[in-house]
Amino acid sequence: MTKIIHFSDSHAGGGAEDWLAYLDKRWVGVFNYKFRRQFQHDQNNLILAVEYILDTKPDIVVCTGDLTSTGQPGEFAMAKKILKPLRDSNIPVIYTPGNHDYYVKRTKCVRAMKEMVWYLTKGEYDFDDLPSVQRHGEIDFIVVNESWPTNLLMSSGHLKRKSSQFIEKICKQPKHYPRIMVGHYPLIEDAPIMRFRHRLFGQKHIVRLLKEGVIDLSLCGHIHRPYSKLNIDGKGEICAGSITRNGVINEINYDEKTGLFKQQHLYLNNI
Repeated sequence: MTKIIHFSDSHAGGGAEDWLAYLDKRWVGVFNYKFRRQFQHDQNNLILAVEYILDTKPDIVVCTGDLTSTGQPGEFAMAKKILKPLRDSNIPVIYTPGNHDYYVKRTKCVRAMKEMVWYLTKGEYDFDDLPSVQRHGEIDFIVVNESWPTNLLMSSGHLKRKSSQFIEKICKQPKHYPRIMVGHYPLIEDAPIMRFRHRLFGQKHIVRLLKEGVIDLSLCGHIHRPYSKLNIDGKGEICAGSITRNGVINEINYDEKTGLFKQQHLYLNNI
């Protein structure tokens, strides 16, 4: 049995860290944090999650992004301080950035994001290595980056053709292990027109692979409300929701003997 703990969207935040923040998109995120997000997201929930993970010792931890609110170095430092005990453990971590982690093109912000990828994964892969397949036990994790800096009005993601072609190439190979795709954005969008500003573009062919079972699971965040869209075998898409807003993590158990996945959302106040 392989146990996976999955969390997302912790959104550490703060003020503008330099005056240039008022000349790019960061001022939007800072404003959002100051007047809304800081009252909704409790970083103590991330601390509780780390404690639970260290106590239960899963086989692997997956973080699907948005550790920060505006991708500034100080915000990554806040998240790093909380996650250090996990990073220092022998539990492997897979992390892909969210749109709030790769928020702007400022050199120091991009550097901080890339350093966080290397830090959390213990150097198993770099941001520039993505997309990548990471094999842990008897599961292949297809890790992709879907997050890129956008304009002031958009929070959408883009699965670029390079990543799509990589995934399709992997999925044409003989399938020896189940495949779990790890990205920030949901692949399955219930209301693509209504959520135009927030949706993932370029995912059409990958959705087909998921629905056909060529990809077994999609793990994502971005949507702060947790949900599961699974078939009877526990295959489909799981959104972890926001750990700091809802106090929730996602636990997945894979039975190698039966090939079945079992999933549940765990609320930290109840465990």
